Amino acid sequence: MGITGVNQRVSLMRATRVNLVKQSYMPRYCGGTMSVKRLLGMIVVVVLLACSAWAQRNDVSVTAGNTFVSTQTVLNSGLSFNPSLHFGNEVTVAGNYSRLIKTASIFGIHVELPVALYPRMDLNTAYHGIPTDIGALFITPSVRVNMFSDDSVSPWVSVGGGYGRFREAPRDNFYGPNLGPTGSNTGVVQFGAGLDVWIWHRWGLRGEARDFFSGEPVLNVDTNHSRMHNYYVGAGIVHRF
Repeated sequence: MGITGVNQRVSLMRATRVNLVKQSYMPRYCGGTMSVKRLLGMIVVVVLLACSAWAQRNDVSVTAGNTFVSTQTVLNSGLSFNPSLHFGNEVTVAGNYSRLIKTASIFGIHVELPVALYPRMDLNTAYHGIPTDIGALFITPSVRVNMFSDDSVSPWVSVGGGYGRFREAPRDNFYGPNLGPTGSNTGVVQFGAGLDVWIWHRWGLRGEARDFFSGEPVLNVDTNHSRMHNYYVGAGIVHRF
């Protein structure tokens, strides 16, 4: 074989090697590019799913209704009879934030923060000396258990405890200033039950009944009670987010 033939063979081998390198390089490059796109797509999907799952773990509600306090008897009034002390059934507004922390079978366990406020509750009695009215704020961190928590209708129960603040009116029931304090603090135990009905996407209706079992406000009279039940019954809206 001559020199010319050898040179042609060497040139052919070099050309073949270059083609092989190009062919092996391009698929790896293109394949790498597609993998990055797929990875980014998977990350986006996972983030969206995680955000969606997180979004379903919280809810807030606002309800309105009435608070009921049982009638009490004023003892040692100095009158020919011991008069009854009647509490007005005043409008109450309640708010709630909760977060789902665990699911078990058909049950969902939430931590929640119920807050209830009645700004004015009239006090009525034949005895002179009590404030004309009281107001109250209850803040009671609680645990709530929903049954059928993923369904459109979900009953629940709640229990917890926290802080209460009473406002006693500065005026007396009949005349003159209130000689007692116009603000007092108390511990509160909360028991509740209710029903959530999800009617549209993440919006629903809530009915609830709660007992804020508190100390008594300063009434300036002896009723032989150190604690009282504040029964709240209300209805409103609830939203998941």
